[in-house]
Amino acid sequence: MHRLTRSAAAVFTTVLASLLVLLAVPPAQAATHDPVIFVHGLSGSASSWDEFVADFKADGYTSDQLYAWSYDWTQSNKTSASQLATEVQTVLAKTGASKVDLVTHSMGALVGRWYLKFDSGTSYVDDFVSLAGTNHGTSLASLCSLLYTSCAEMYTGSSFLTTLNAGDETPGSVTYGSYWSDCDEAVIPNSSAILAGATNVDVGCVSHTNMNSDYAVYQQVRDFIA
Repeated sequence: MHRLTRSAAAVFTTVLASLLVLLAVPPAQAATHDPVIFVHGLSGSASSWDEFVADFKADGYTSDQLYAWSYDWTQSNKTSASQLATEVQTVLAKTGASKVDLVTHSMGALVGRWYLKFDSGTSYVDDFVSLAGTNHGTSLASLCSLLYTSCAEMYTGSSFLTTLNAGDETPGSVTYGSYWSDCDEAVIPNSSAILAGATNVDVGCVSHTNMNSDYAVYQQVRDFIA
């Protein structure tokens, strides 16, 4: 009887030791992501990002990590950049995050880049993505440059672009990615989307309007900001 008691005590001690080891191991943490702010382009809106938002949710992002931002695309991109700065701070305050990721389309790249370069955005952005960005302008902007300030700024050789692209095109410690199509009907020439210092990716023949809804492009963006 005495032997059985000792044996039971030994088993109890072993089990207890195992439990203590298990308790000492921190529980696995759920995957976390920087909040993503999506910036549409000329004549766009928050709904321009519906497909990407749905794709991100399917891959584990939650609604409070995804923000499709709307702004007045007719105004100067400088004004929009200032408003983007406010939106970023609002998202950071809401989520408690220290940085966001910016995913932009077309003229939205100009808004995002102006914010990064001239409105202290590099302190609050982890990854920046330009999809079919008019980073060095497009000759097609001549069609609307007399109607909208934003469009005039997007025209190749504008003073806005000259200032934006002077010196470092990818400032700060932000990770920059530029995805462009070799058959983009809106960014002329297509190479205008390329940014010095960024990871520049030719996605093949994807139309300008599909660059922020194409699933293959989405997958590359998802992996880039991960």
